[in-house]
Amino acid sequence: MTAHSAAPHAHARNLTRTGGPKGDSSWLEHVLGWTLVVVVAMFVTQLGLI
Repeated sequence: MTAHSAAPHAHARNLTRTGGPKGDSSWLEHVLGWTLVVVVAMFVTQLGLI
């Protein structure tokens, strides 16, 4: 199979992915994500933007 003939198949496989998070994320990733949310919220409230 050449690269040219493989390209449509690879493209068709990529159309099924939405780009969202994968289901295999670790608990550390969740903790760091929520920590970032809290830090940004604290920063925004300290600046008086809310």
